[in-house]
Order: sequence, then structure tokens, then C-alpha cells
Amino acid sequence: MKAPTTDQLRAAIDSGSTGEKVDMFDPAAAPLGTDDEAAGATPTAGERLIAARTLPRHPHGADRGITGGAVYIGLILAIIAAVVVIIALAAG
Repeated sequence: MKAPTTDQLRAAIDSGSTGEKVDMFDPAAAPLGTDDEAAGATPTAGERLIAARTLPRHPHGADRGITGGAVYIGLILAIIAAVVVIIALAAG
């Protein structure tokens, strides 16, 4: 296996394919590898290969019991229920 570049590792993480994030643009102030490059110690091919091999390999949300959408639906229903209770108490 050829060692990926730091940009390829960052793209894999940012795409959500590793399960560490959802697929969304990440305007990071210091993207992956920036600190290493600024210090003059860019990751070696071996270090990048280890990083690539140790990344999780499941999409975001895989093997997880509840999805983000279900959490939002539950939150919305709880807010609606709270509003109904407040209106009922105020009217009664």
C-alpha cells in the first residue's frame, strides 16, 4: 500500500468515510498536517501509512443505535409537547 498524502488523509476524514465526521466542509483554522509542516517536521511516508491504516473504516452513523435525524425529531417532539403543556396549564 502506498502512503497517502496528508491531503488525502484529511479528505477521507472530512468526507465522513472514516466515521469521525459527517460529510461537510470543515473550515479548520489549522487543517491536518499544518502544525507538522509549520514546525518543519512533515510526516514521513511511514507515519502517513500508519495513519491511513488506523483510520476507522465505517461511514458516519454506521453501527450506531440512533441516528442524528432521529435525535432532531425527538427534540422537536419534546419541544412541541412542552409548548402544549404550557398552553394547557395557562388556559386551565
